[in-house]
Amino acid sequence: MKNVFRQQLAAAHLALTFLTTLPLPHIQKVQDGDFARASAYYPLAGYAVGGVVALTLWLPLPLPNGVRAALAVGAWLLVTGMLHFDGLVDSADALFAMKSPERRLEIIHDVHVGAFGLATGALSLLMLWSLLAANIPAYAAVVAAVAARLVLLAPMNLFPAARQESLGARSREGRWGLALLLAVPALLLPGAGVAFLAALIAALLVARFAAGRLGGGISGDIYGLVVVVAELVALGAYAWGKG
Repeated sequence: MKNVFRQQLAAAHLALTFLTTLPLPHIQKVQDGDFARASAYYPLAGYAVGGVVALTLWLPLPLPNGVRAALAVGAWLLVTGMLHFDGLVDSADALFAMKSPERRLEIIHDVHVGAFGLATGALSLLMLWSLLAANIPAYAAVVAAVAARLVLLAPMNLFPAARQESLGARSREGRWGLALLLAVPALLLPGAGVAFLAALIAALLVARFAAGRLGGGISGDIYGLVVVVAELVALGAYAWGKG
């Protein structure tokens, strides 16, 4: 029993250190199955990310909405270490290239940023800033961050890994049950149901498109793309509800 507890504690720790820049000690050696177990705790990382952003939006400072939103965007990128944003940029360069699936898989692992990645990254940041400046509730950031990391488990389980040796392959077989339980507090917030549903639909559509472009599988960078799109869609659900 004690070993199971320690294993789960290590999985939660791995999820937080992998998905956030929280000042936690890093695990020196990752065992087989650790990343798959850590997926059950992805919503915890969502609470950390969304909480930091919400606190930034709640800052008791006389700032214009645009400036406050810009600080929140910076906080979002900082606490995630731009992990998902990097996946978005790399994925865009590969998925929009008029190349074969094999060549796209090579492009997605290229460290250089192309025009597709640059344009998509700029557009995503502009959309994030616009949504955070749209007078939506500050807690919408918590809902969006938790929702995106919960619904990510759907494509992780439904689509094979594009490369079996990749980190994405090691993270598959996400644990839905515990992840859903951890996400319940966010689900209970006003408007969260619609936001979660919209994020889930977006995640599946993006993953399906990516799998079709990459020969049937998806990679870790696609996971980053899915998270960013799901976050934007969840925030968009709140903005749409105000409209």
